[in-house]
Amino acid sequence: MILSALNDYYQRLAEEEKVPLPGFSSEKVSFCLVFSQDGKPLQIDDLRDTSGKKPRPSPCQVPVDKRRTSGIHAYPLWDKTAYALGVSAGEGKRLADEHAAFKARQFVLFGESDDPDLSAFLRLLDQWRPERLAELPGYGEEVLDTNVIFRLDGQRQYLHENREARRLWSVALESDEGGVGQCLITGELAPLGTDHPAIRGVRDAQSSGASLVSFNSDAYESYGYSKNQNASISKSAIFGYSTALNHLLRGDADNRQRLQIGDATVVFWAKARDTAHAEAAEGFFAMLNEPPSDEQEAAKLGTLLKQVAEGRILAELDPMLEADTQFFVLGLAPNAARLSVRFWHVDSLEHLAQHYAYHHQDMSLDPSPWKGVAPAMWRLLFATAPSRDGKAKAEDVSPQLAGELTRAILTGSRYPHSLLTNVIMRMRNDGDISGIRVALCKAVLARQGRLSAHSNSTTQEVPVSLDPHSTHPGYLLGRLFAELENAQERAIPNANATIRDRYYGAASATPASVFPVLLRNTQNHLSKLRKGDEKDKAIAGAIARSISEIVDGLKDQFPKSLLIEDQGRFAIGYYHQSRARFANKGSFAKNAEAEQGESE
Repeated sequence: MILSALNDYYQRLAEEEKVPLPGFSSEKVSFCLVFSQDGKPLQIDDLRDTSGKKPRPSPCQVPVDKRRTSGIHAYPLWDKTAYALGVSAGEGKRLADEHAAFKARQFVLFGESDDPDLSAFLRLLDQWRPERLAELPGYGEEVLDTNVIFRLDGQRQYLHENREARRLWSVALESDEGGVGQCLITGELAPLGTDHPAIRGVRDAQSSGASLVSFNSDAYESYGYSKNQNASISKSAIFGYSTALNHLLRGDADNRQRLQIGDATVVFWAKARDTAHAEAAEGFFAMLNEPPSDEQEAAKLGTLLKQVAEGRILAELDPMLEADTQFFVLGLAPNAARLSVRFWHVDSLEHLAQHYAYHHQDMSLDPSPWKGVAPAMWRLLFATAPSRDGKAKAEDVSPQLAGELTRAILTGSRYPHSLLTNVIMRMRNDGDISGIRVALCKAVLARQGRLSAHSNSTTQEVPVSLDPHSTHPGYLLGRLFAELENAQERAIPNANATIRDRYYGAASATPASVFPVLLRNTQNHLSKLRKGDEKDKAIAGAIARSISEIVDGLKDQFPKSLLIEDQGRFAIGYYHQSRARFANKGSFAKNAEAEQGESE
C-alpha cells in the first residue's frame, strides 16, 4: 500500500515536471568539464550555487540506474572525479580501476553511436590523462571528489541532456536483465528490478541514504530467490516510489510536506481530482501541524477548527478543501542502514480535519497558554521531555510516545495513557508546571471521558476554565495548593523558592502527608500579612476566605493518595487557580475593598 501510493504520487509529480524521468536522478553537481570536438579538454566551469556564504553544489538530473554500494559501478556521462577523471584528493587503492570502469561503461553504452557529440566525448576519454586536470583553466583543489558533468564547447546543453544519449540510455534500461514478472505494485507484467535506490533525508539515518526495501539474510528469502529478487517489483515502480519519497524528503526550505515528530521524519501528500485541490489540502495539513506564528492568522485557523468540530462541512469553509480528498501520512525512523515505518495512515481530508479539530478542542484551556491554536506536535512532545533550564532536547523524547501521540491525533482515538504519566512525572521532577503540560493532562482526561464506553456517572467533566463549583478532590487540591503558594508569595516577596519547588510532587501524590503542614505554615504567612498595612490585611482576608471555601469542598479530609488521573486534575486545578489571579491583577484589591466595607 505504501509503495503503491508513492508510485501513484510520482505519476502526478512527473506530469508537473517536478521529478526526474525514469532512469534519471537529481544529484548534487559542482563542476563541468568543457571539451572540444576533437576531444581536447578546454576548461572547468564552476556550477555551484554561490548565493550563500559558502558555495553549494547545484541539483542536476543525471542518468542513474542503481545506487553504488561497496563495489565499483560507474554512471553514464557524469560521476565523481575519481571515476570520471581518475583524480581524487586521496590515493585510493582502486582509483585506476574506478576510472577504467567509467571509460569502459561509456564505450559500451555509446561506442556504436554516430552522434558527433558522443563521438567527441569518447575521443576525450580515449586520450584523457588524469594529470592534465590541474593544467585546465578553472581548476582548484575544491574540484577533487565532487560530481562533474561534461559539455561540448559551443553547445548550451550538457552531454547527458543530448537527445541521442537519452535514447541510448533508455534502450539500455529496458533490457530485461532481472527477468519479467508481475509487479506487486502495479499488477502488470514488466521487467523486474532488484536494486532499490537509497532513501535520503530521514533524520539520523545514514547520510548516503538508507533502504526501505532490502533483504540481507537467508531468513527473509524464499523459493530460491536471492536478496531483492524476493520483492517482485518492476524497475519503473521502484524508480517511481523511490523518486517520490526522496522528493518528499528533500531538504529545501520551501518543502512543507515534511515534519519532524520525535525521531520520526514524517511526510504527507494528497490525492484529489486535480493538482490545485491536492496542493490546497497539503497546505492545509501543513498549517495544522505547524500553526502560523501570526496571531491573526492563528486566530483564523482556530475559528475554522472550532467550526469543523461543531459539524460544519469543510468545503463550506474553503471550496478548495474537498471532503473526499484522500490523504496519506508516512512516518519513517532510522534503523541502522535501513528505515523503519513508524506509522502509516490513510484517511479522507474531512476526517483528518475533524480529528485535528477534536485535538485542539481537547487541548483548550482558559486562559490559553498560546495564541490561536495549540502548538505544533513537536512542541507538545518536547513538553514530555526533561526540562533543563527551561529547555528540552529532541533525543529525550520517547520514540514510542511520539508515535502513539501522532496516531491518536490522526485517528481521533484515545491519547496514550503513558502521555499523562510522563507529563505528571516531569512536572514532579523539574517543577515546570507549564501551560502546555497542563493542557496535555487536560486533553488525555477530556478525551478519555468522552470516548469511555461505560462512562462513570460520578466522574466530573474536566473544566476548561476555573470551575469554583467543582467538587473533584484532585481539582480542589490543585486550587488549594495554588492559594497556599499565593499566601507565601504575598508574605515573602521575591523568595528564592516557593512551596511549589519543594512540595508540588508530594502534595499531588500524597496530599494527607503534606497539606496539614502547608496549612499550618500558611497561617504564619497570613499572620504576617495581617501585621502589615491595610492593603496587606485585606489581601490576607481574601486569601483566607478562598482557602476556607476550597477546604469546605474537601469536607475537611485530605486523601492519603491520588490516582494518576487525579494528579492530572490536580495540575489543572493549580493552573486555573494560579492563572485566575494573574488574569485580573486587581482581584485581591477588589476583594480587600469589599471586606473593608463589610467590616465597617
